[in-house]
Amino acid sequence: MSSQPLHTRWSDIPPEPMNPLLTRQLVWGDQAMISRIELKKGCIVPLHSHPNEQIAYITEGLMRFTLGEPGTTTEYMLSAGDLLVIPGNVPHMAEAIEFSVNFDIFAPPRQDWINKDDSYLRG
Repeated sequence: MSSQPLHTRWSDIPPEPMNPLLTRQLVWGDQAMISRIELKKGCIVPLHSHPNEQIAYITEGLMRFTLGEPGTTTEYMLSAGDLLVIPGNVPHMAEAIEFSVNFDIFAPPRQDWINKDDSYLRG
């Protein structure tokens, strides 16, 4: 995107199918990014980390987020209206317990997503 003001609607942004269980839409500026992600029941976002701070906001469904290294993890069950702040560089994974809609806010924007260098989600 650009450093110019942007007005858009989610309905104007084509969903990007990442794998059979996950689609994603993105909007970003210079300092932050927001994504709208639809996850079908059973979708697993594998363990990963990134330097970006992340705020997950669930608007529909039920998701389990697991944070930390294997053996020292903490689980969070998020349903509609719940938010979770994930600090940068914290390993985490997520599972859709039922069909879910998740808005992720990242600061700064995820350059790997912008560049489509996000093979852990594709498949």
